[in-house]
Amino acid sequence: MNIRLATLTDIPAIMLLIKDVVPLMQAAGNFQWSDDYPNPGVFERDISLDQLWVADIDDNIAGIIAITGDQSEEYTQVGWDITEPSVVTHRLAVSPHYRGRGIAEALLVKAEQVAIEKGINILRIDTNTHNMATQKLFPKLGYIYAGEIGLGFRPGLRFLCYEKKLG
Repeated sequence: MNIRLATLTDIPAIMLLIKDVVPLMQAAGNFQWSDDYPNPGVFERDISLDQLWVADIDDNIAGIIAITGDQSEEYTQVGWDITEPSVVTHRLAVSPHYRGRGIAEALLVKAEQVAIEKGINILRIDTNTHNMATQKLFPKLGYIYAGEIGLGFRPGLRFLCYEKKLG
């Protein structure tokens, strides 16, 4: 597995991954993503900011992660100071064809490496209350549950926030 920055030429393969993942999420009651989000424009922006990474296995996109500094205003609901520099993970997804191979974990380890390179010791992430896989994975990797929030751009959904401090 090679974890690398995504390029614009990866977008068609990324969208195929999203097309495979969204119905599985929704079947599990997780409506965080839909037919219109995430979309190519979101990924183009991530790529232009050098914040979208892919897990590449034999020239196939097996997983994606946006490693950003983007903190939602709603994060203050769990007591986080959103002016404090942190690495924030968004849009973490693994192709159903590659599940069970440690890809999500490897992508989150990449987020830690990015944080270290930037001299940032706080990692933050949120997940839909119906995403049981991430609720098991995040604590396993040392993330601490911080509380539950709503996000204005996803009305009616609830999200669990997690934080990890390095060093």
